[in-house]
Amino acid sequence: MGLTRLDHYSIRTDDLETTRDFYVDALGLAEGDRPPFPFPGYWLYCGDRPVVHLIGLDPEGAHGLTDYMGEDRERALKGGGAVDHLAFNADDLDGMRRRLDGLGIAYRERDVPGMDLHQVFVEDPNGCTIELNFWTS
Repeated sequence: MGLTRLDHYSIRTDDLETTRDFYVDALGLAEGDRPPFPFPGYWLYCGDRPVVHLIGLDPEGAHGLTDYMGEDRERALKGGGAVDHLAFNADDLDGMRRRLDGLGIAYRERDVPGMDLHQVFVEDPNGCTIELNFWTS
């Protein structure tokens, strides 16, 4: 028995709507079905898979989240700690550039030496680095 694939990642945020807008408007994920958890959030889909789970911190208190998750990590809401970045395969590099430019979102690009791979790096509203991989072959 072993791992078969990465399923999803979760972002805890105190700016839920801005974070949702970034992943939907800038990266093209779609908001979809989410179980009725006792805390605010969104599940964002890439095709038919919910790959990004957004966990909103309730301004009235995090009791729904702490009751469900059993912990309180509100103090560490920026960046990814020891996680350097999260990556997606992508297509239509020119379309992505136009989308990011149109939204005024800064990004940086690079080619991977010895590979037919062009990368675009962008920061989400919480300081998490997202890598977009565009295979050129």
